[in-house]
Amino acid sequence: MNASDRTPADLLRSALAADPARPLVTFYDDATGERVELSAATFANWVAKTANLLQGDLAAEPGDRLALLLPAHWQSAVWLLACASVGVVAEVRGDPAAADLVVSGPDTLDAARACRGERIALALRPLGGRFPQAPEGFADYAVEVPGQGDRFAPFAPVDPDAPALTVGGASFTAAELVARGREDGAALGLGAGSRLLTGRTYDTWDGLAAGLYAPLATGGSVVLCRHLDRLGAEALAQRVESERVTLTV
Repeated sequence: MNASDRTPADLLRSALAADPARPLVTFYDDATGERVELSAATFANWVAKTANLLQGDLAAEPGDRLALLLPAHWQSAVWLLACASVGVVAEVRGDPAAADLVVSGPDTLDAARACRGERIALALRPLGGRFPQAPEGFADYAVEVPGQGDRFAPFAPVDPDAPALTVGGASFTAAELVARGREDGAALGLGAGSRLLTGRTYDTWDGLAAGLYAPLATGGSVVLCRHLDRLGAEALAQRVESERVTLTV
């Protein structure tokens, strides 16, 4: 990756420039059998559309706080990079009542209703499917995002030294996310072309580092597995082989 990258959005642009066709995020849900693979180009397109939704339709501005009530999921990774692109602070498992807007999965809708700002709901269905009927008081992400633009430009440049993420009681600026991603990636032995399989959740820094920031910062990719505990040892070994995994955490 480029030494000049100072924000997660910079890292994504570098990944896109280096090889847009290579897998960046491969997602498994071992409760449903779902598998989704996103190349750098496809992932960046989802991020651009989501950032346009965030900045345009939801009127989010740099410094606004977004309570992210989502599990480890490819769409969660998209939202984290969309927030970074706009300059919005992603508060993982944050308090909706104290946030400017909230993004919720289907299991946290009741808690998310405490947010007095914009509310977005994700069904987390295979292939990014929508709710049969949008939950009352929420916009359905799968309905709102397809019509958004495929390119994104922030209204104001993102400040690398401004707050960008809160998780597990720890806060990070955009520049710190890049630096920590590089440091943790190096500690794990990641490099260009590495393929990391993780079953960690997204509600800790270690989970976010393994599941997104470390592979992104080191030119690698991630096989993100939800409900990995439902997979037997033999099936896990087969996945490691078929996905050409170089490291498992």
